[in-house]
Amino acid sequence: MRTSGRGTSQTGAASDEERRPACPHGTVLNVIGVHLYLERPDGTVLLGLRHPNSAFAPSTWHVLAGHCEQESAITCLIREAREEAGLQIQPQDIELVHIVHHIDRTGDRPRMGLFFRARTWTGEPELREPDKCTQWKFWDPAALPDDLVPYTRVAIEGSAPAASTMASRNPPR
Repeated sequence: MRTSGRGTSQTGAASDEERRPACPHGTVLNVIGVHLYLERPDGTVLLGLRHPNSAFAPSTWHVLAGHCEQESAITCLIREAREEAGLQIQPQDIELVHIVHHIDRTGDRPRMGLFFRARTWTGEPELREPDKCTQWKFWDPAALPDDLVPYTRVAIEGSAPAASTMASRNPPR
């Protein structure tokens, strides 16, 4: 048995810190966000109006989204859809359709936004987290609201059927 010390447990197993490889010098970890591109057969796309007290994009329309929490992106998307809107999505019904790599403001951590399309789902969007989202609404992609998160507009335009794209956005200088 190994002795207990930095990086080891009393059983001798390596700690999470010890198992995790160090990042190369100068590497900055990115926040991974998942976004749901949910399009009805009539072509309308689901957006949620963010709560006015939201830290990110208050009173602005955005797709259903969340951050990965020690889970795969697909698992995160399925969890967020269930938690935020009561939607049930199966892993085999999900496809990656758009990637946005962005930095919101100078000094912020970079973010990688993965946009997934759900080909099928069950349920109708319902408000499950009213402190984060005040309403769900399906919008015509040709008539999106003006108060839409900018990278969301880019992703919706790039996620039309047969489109698969990547966009990059840096903070204003």
